[in-house]
Amino acid sequence: MDYLVLILCLHLLWGLIQVLSFVAATIKKAPSNLPPGPWPLPLIGNLLELGKLPHQSLARLARTYGPIMKLQLGFVTTVVISSPTLAKEILQTHDALFLNRTIPDTITAHNHDQLGLPWMPISPLFRNLRKMFNSHLLSNKKLDSNQHLRKKKVEELVCYVQKCAQNGDVIDIGETAFRTSLNSLSNTVFSLDMTYPSNSAKELKEVVGQIMVEAGKPNLADYFPVLKKIDPQGLKQRMELHFGKMFDVFDVRIKKRWQQRMQSGSVASNDVLDALLDVMEEKSEDMDISLVKHLFLDFFVAGTETTSSTLEWAMAELLCNSEKLSKAQTELHEVIGKGNQMEEVDVPRLPYLQAIVKETFRLHPPFPLLLPRKSGADTQIGGFTIPKGAQVLINAWAIGRDPSIWVNPNEFVPERFLGSDIDLRGKNFELVPFGGGRRICPGLPLATRMLHLMLGSLINSFNWRLEDGVTPENMNMEDKFGISMQRAQPLKVVALPA
Repeated sequence: MDYLVLILCLHLLWGLIQVLSFVAATIKKAPSNLPPGPWPLPLIGNLLELGKLPHQSLARLARTYGPIMKLQLGFVTTVVISSPTLAKEILQTHDALFLNRTIPDTITAHNHDQLGLPWMPISPLFRNLRKMFNSHLLSNKKLDSNQHLRKKKVEELVCYVQKCAQNGDVIDIGETAFRTSLNSLSNTVFSLDMTYPSNSAKELKEVVGQIMVEAGKPNLADYFPVLKKIDPQGLKQRMELHFGKMFDVFDVRIKKRWQQRMQSGSVASNDVLDALLDVMEEKSEDMDISLVKHLFLDFFVAGTETTSSTLEWAMAELLCNSEKLSKAQTELHEVIGKGNQMEEVDVPRLPYLQAIVKETFRLHPPFPLLLPRKSGADTQIGGFTIPKGAQVLINAWAIGRDPSIWVNPNEFVPERFLGSDIDLRGKNFELVPFGGGRRICPGLPLATRMLHLMLGSLINSFNWRLEDGVTPENMNMEDKFGISMQRAQPLKVVALPA
């Protein structure tokens, strides 16, 4: 017992020495013109300021301290940007100095910080993988060539909703959209549906949702590095399990494909998995099985969660604003024909549908604080110095609801985007749901195609009402915070024949 107490005391002493050394170094190196911000408490700094919904708490603080402010989160100096002008400075003007990430401890599970494309440091490997990701998955040419797969999955979605409408069944929009997105992606990657029964979709959606929640949850190990070894909240341990479940799914598919390829007379599937296995066999890139699984993890988690969550928010907003829903349906009926199958080529002829998607992203950005960036050097932004090594958060949620930018910012008004040249490609910094610069989310083209196609098909083919007992006035429109923004309560609706 005495021996264990001695070990514990030595460990605590070593931690205290590290803390004091860090504080001394920080005080010594801190620039004199740091951004303003709330006064930090001893040791914990401004951690209590974050609250349960950090994007909203930080937006409120920005009203007091301005569009660039500093918080001390434990031992992590954090700068929060809440204006499009300053976001442009980070994402475009000084992009080269903010390319790398601060890494949440949860993301280090299974070395995902080194092998996951959104998180890995800028390096030749990153550039090769980004190039491969775009060429095999997300180039316009590739997306055009496999749009028939997305069309087929959306046709199946409409058929499923039709059956529910005939039976009067309640539909969980988020889960239904997730299943469609998942099967669309899995047909592109594996040439098969990853899940058909709804219970399988529910289980995978829960795993993906938990990954997003755990990655975004405030973690003491991030703010006090000495705690990383003990993982006091168990977040990294749970993330190891969630990642492991996804990797198990990919392992089965990859091993089966290897076996098929080894058989004489086997026919190539010509899907993404075949393309990546070809690269591995040619050994022309730094590609191995582990890297493939991490690429798939990013592709499936981000590709399913952001699309299904955004569709759920869009449907919720339309059901709260019946005149907007009617206007969208009128446009679709006139352009496509009531109940007719929508295609991706129809989207440019549907300006109001496009405006609905933009307005949904403005109010409910998939990543409310984007992904964190790390300052590579002391940098002057907005008249203040962002110190080297600081974490930089861009509050896309706050920018989207800034009354100095948007009229009636908390109201759902798609009309604000009609005749506007604002798009989602990271060039208009008042609307940056996918980030910007060289680390803009590569999944943007696929997400927007799938979102327009699903949303347009659902509202063109059916009328909708909320489940019994729920009205637009009492519907819960709150969100729950993770690294992505999900609804606090699932949207459950009833489809009616159009």
